[in-house]
Amino acid sequence: MFLVSNREMLLKAQREGYAVPAFNIHNLETIQVITETAFEMQSPVILAGTTATYKYAGLDFLVAICKTAAKKYDLPIALHLDHHEDLMDIELKVKAGIRSVMIDGSHLPFEDNIALVKKAVQIAHKYGASVEAELGRLGGQEDDIIVDEKDSFFTNPIAAAEFCERTGIDSLAVAIGSAHGMYEGEPKLDFDRLAEIRKVVDIPLVLHGASGIPEQMLRKSIELGICKVNVATEMKIAFASAVKAYFLENPKADDPRYYMPPGKAAMKDVVMEKIRLCGSQNKLNNY
Repeated sequence: MFLVSNREMLLKAQREGYAVPAFNIHNLETIQVITETAFEMQSPVILAGTTATYKYAGLDFLVAICKTAAKKYDLPIALHLDHHEDLMDIELKVKAGIRSVMIDGSHLPFEDNIALVKKAVQIAHKYGASVEAELGRLGGQEDDIIVDEKDSFFTNPIAAAEFCERTGIDSLAVAIGSAHGMYEGEPKLDFDRLAEIRKVVDIPLVLHGASGIPEQMLRKSIELGICKVNVATEMKIAFASAVKAYFLENPKADDPRYYMPPGKAAMKDVVMEKIRLCGSQNKLNNY
């Protein structure tokens, strides 16, 4: 298979009551680990890259590597634009073969957010790409974007219904108490708010900031309508910790063919666990 939109992927998850995990990628190793594990567990998967990731790794390189992985494992892979804001940049990447877009206007006033998202939908749908947008704002840090707790705010259910109707988006990222990065204490998710949003919004719902959310909370979020779960920080920490440990034991090491595998193995454990928690294992049928 090749790179696909996440539209049917998430609608299937919504119908069958599970979530598709979206793992942030950064390099060849992360893509290898995620796609290999998804194949072994027969799980649909979304590979998400922020603007900083595409700048670091290179658009052409990432598209080529992900297409190769999709063909190698015969997987429907949605290579995703995570937290993108620039419309020209989005169109460039969609033209390069990416079919899954997250346009982030969550920092804008409501009407300005709608205006930006509508333009992104016009661009993406022209090429058959799906569009995710965010209403409400998560705290924490995503690459170079830092949102203080005082600047974060939850998604209003009534506004969410209007937002989805006026923009024509395919999925909605909601702010219910999760945050980018790891949590200092136990997160507090507003499940009542999520249930209210689900009542008035019929498109798939997305949970950002899932790294570190306890199993019971994640499962309840999915039961209440979350169809896509974003995971980034947990993978980075697992990879970095394992590589650091290798260097402590092997201070003279200088060959990435030896110090990268422990990091990949640690990431694989995270990917397997998130697929299990999302309930997406063995859900590749009928794609």
